[in-house]
Amino acid sequence: MKKIGLGFILFIFSFSSFASYLLIPMDESQKNHLKAYGIAYWCLQRNVEVQWLLNYRGGSFMFKSAKSIQDEMLIRGVSYEVIPDAKSSAILNEISNPESNTDVIKLQKPPNMAVYSPKGKQPWDDAVTLVLAYAEIPYEVIYDKEIVRGDLPLYDWLHLHHEDFTGQYGKFYANYRNAPWYKKQVQDNEATASSLGYSKVSELKLGVATAIKEFTAGGGFLFSMCSGTDSYDISLAAAEIDICEKMFDGDGSTPDYNSKLNYENTFAFKDFSLKTDPYQYEFSNIDATPAHIKTPENRDKFTLFEFSAKWDPVPTMLTQNHTKIVDGFMGQTTAYDKRFVKSDVLILGENKSLNSARYIHGSFGKGTWTFYGGHDPEDYQHFVGDPPTDLNLHPNSPGYRLILNNVLFPAAKKKKQKT
Repeated sequence: MKKIGLGFILFIFSFSSFASYLLIPMDESQKNHLKAYGIAYWCLQRNVEVQWLLNYRGGSFMFKSAKSIQDEMLIRGVSYEVIPDAKSSAILNEISNPESNTDVIKLQKPPNMAVYSPKGKQPWDDAVTLVLAYAEIPYEVIYDKEIVRGDLPLYDWLHLHHEDFTGQYGKFYANYRNAPWYKKQVQDNEATASSLGYSKVSELKLGVATAIKEFTAGGGFLFSMCSGTDSYDISLAAAEIDICEKMFDGDGSTPDYNSKLNYENTFAFKDFSLKTDPYQYEFSNIDATPAHIKTPENRDKFTLFEFSAKWDPVPTMLTQNHTKIVDGFMGQTTAYDKRFVKSDVLILGENKSLNSARYIHGSFGKGTWTFYGGHDPEDYQHFVGDPPTDLNLHPNSPGYRLILNNVLFPAAKKKKQKT
């Protein structure tokens, strides 16, 4: 009996020593892709190094085994595999093959997350806050006061909530100017601008946009969706002129404003023209919504580009997915007319037939920015007042995965660029 007992103990010890890694597959076998990102973040919070296996089974995650991690994955419903040392080594050897478009990125430090959003309830939701909450990734909400007083250096990553940086209150004047929420938004913004020493809301928003630009230049990671993207660049381009009509700021706009825009100030867009008619729900001709709205929903898709994992790790991280074709979705800014995208901007996803870019990326100073068109990846046409999407119904959403790629991207250990 003693021999049997000793043999059993040795067997258990031998098995535990060989089964020493956990793999979270991110291909079609994964039950909950979105919560898998939350597990990776949870591990980083506990000083567990996570290996992001780029282009391996949809961008899988691997780390040393621990019962606490397995328990957490069971609680959250995330699929995982227990693999021995030999198997993990074989995976890494396969990935390191020069002929294989794969690579390993080590994630080491969880980024401090901030979402730029008003504190009060808005008549629309935001895809980023929805998916961060669903994935159980913590974030802080900041707004104009915090940015003007200089809080941005406290954070690594900033998301621009559905926002209008031009001072035109989201171009909602035509349909909602008498709505209580719209009137309160105007009142709150004017009060904030005054309290912070600005004479107009448009000047406050420009000040905020400038601070965000400095944050990015200093090494920050900026992410934005929908109208938070083009309205941001428009604000920077119009820094020296007035593009707001009288009902927004009490005076008229600068004559011939389109000829006075400074495209050198922008991150992503060039040569665009503004649409300042207060009765038109549109900021400029950057937005490709007119082309997309004519396209049947079942044909409105965009394709992710495939990049070299070993040579271009950043765009490869940002495009990790279990599919390369993603369903499109509308927004105030749905996608970007490629005629107005700067030549040095990296297009990550596009609808080639409509000549529109959906998902774009670039660097500025020491930092980076990513713009993603559309409002909600799982609600094709989301309207003001619609209920928020229940992500329990979409745990494998490819569109939402792109958001979470950006969340983990700042945790990556920087690699030396190949020359």
